[in-house]
Formats: sequence, C-alpha cells, structure tokens
Amino acid sequence: MTDAAADSPPSPPPSPWERERPARAHAAPARTPLSRDRVVEAAFTVLDLQGLDGLSMRQVAAELGVTVSALYAHVNSKDDLLELMYTRLFDGFEVPAADPDRWQEQLMDYARAGRQRLLSHRDMARISMAHVPFTAELLPHVEGLLAIFRTAGLPDRIAAEASDLISTYIDGFVLEEGMWRDRAAQQDRATQGGDASSLARPDWREMADEMQNYFAALPETDFPHLRALSGLMVTDSSDERFDIGLQIILRGLASYLPDRTEYTATED
Repeated sequence: MTDAAADSPPSPPPSPWERERPARAHAAPARTPLSRDRVVEAAFTVLDLQGLDGLSMRQVAAELGVTVSALYAHVNSKDDLLELMYTRLFDGFEVPAADPDRWQEQLMDYARAGRQRLLSHRDMARISMAHVPFTAELLPHVEGLLAIFRTAGLPDRIAAEASDLISTYIDGFVLEEGMWRDRAAQQDRATQGGDASSLARPDWREMADEMQNYFAALPETDFPHLRALSGLMVTDSSDERFDIGLQIILRGLASYLPDRTEYTATED
C-alpha cells in the first residue's frame, strides 16, 4: 500500500436514509439503423424459412424486431419488396458483350447463371414469373440479351420472342425443381414426423428410380415408348436435364439463321 493510500480517510458507511441505487448499467449497444437493404435481407430470411406463401410484411418486421409501420419508410408494399428481392438477384451480374461467334455458348452461360440465381433462395422462380424485368435496374440485362440474339443474326421477330422463351424456360424449370423438392419434404414429414429443418434433404435419386421402375413395368403393348425410354425419362441430374432442354431450344433458334448455322455450344 502506498503512503498516499494509507493516509486517505476510509470511506464512510452508507447513511440509514440513503437509498440503495442499482449498479450502473453498461450502455446498450448502438442499434443498426433500419434500411432498405436490411429489409430485403430479412425478407430473404423469411422466404427461405417460410416460402412465398408465408412471407408477409408482419413476418419481415418480426425478423427485424420492428413494427410493421417502420417497414413502410423503406418499401411501399409487399409487391414493392418482392420486386426489390428479384432485382437484388442481379447484383454483380452483367450480360457479356455480344459475340456472334459464341452466341450459343453465351446463352448457355446466361441461362445457367439465371437458374443458379433463382435456386439461391426458396420460391424465387414464383417471384420471377410474377415480375417483368422492365425496371430501370434490369433493362440493361434485357438489352444485353437481345443484343446476343440480334448480333448472332436472328430475325428480329425471332429475337424478340427468344428472350421471353429463354426466361420462361428458366423460370419453369426451377419452379418444377422447387415443387418436387417441397413435395418430397412433405412426404418425409408425413412419414417421419418432426420439424422440417431436422429432416435430411430429399433423395432425388430414390424418387427417380421409383419413377423409372414404374415406367419400365407398364404393359408393353399399351405403352411401348414409355417402356423403351423408361431409363431416360427421369434422370438424377437436374443440371443434365436443364442443359439438354437448352440445347433443344438453341438448335431450334439456330435454324432461323440465314446460313442455318448448326448448334455448336459445348455439350458439357
């Protein structure tokens, strides 16, 4: 003990009339301000957990720990929020400069990237099908896709329809993937019980085998083609099925070129 400490007078005991005060509380951490980006991120969280049917402004507000009215300072409505979510998927993505020598390969890359965007969150294909991409943020993507078709030499009428065809194919394919995934998960819950989050991911290979075996067992006299193609009707690779569908579309588009260029995209 130092001399100064030894010389200091002892602290007096509390007086009988002094009220006991609680210990000084630490300052609460600063709360992150609500923003449009935070609202969109919270909406994605709710979407992945509840699906589109369970996504509501009330659920998003609960995820953020705010009142529903607080959301409307950043988004106008649920439809506005869904549009913002859809637009967010395109952050960082750019359509490549049109190259007439690689147009089919560029379209394959574009479609594959589009499918992965939709697969990044639950039910995004349903949201995509309900929102046309003609906002200021997405018009450059539409322009870039049309440039690929027209630079390749496709007639204008075909180029105008091809853009919608590709987008519809991507949306429909991913929508089907999601429906099968949800159906398998529901079957698992019905047979196993418990929380959906505790269940293993549905075994698509097992489901594919069941369907292939069913087709193979059909009467050959009534269903010769289903039996013959039973091993090919359903495959365990969605990536493979997606690419084959694209190849069919691109072969058809190539037939409209003035020189009838054959399909040349790499089949990998």
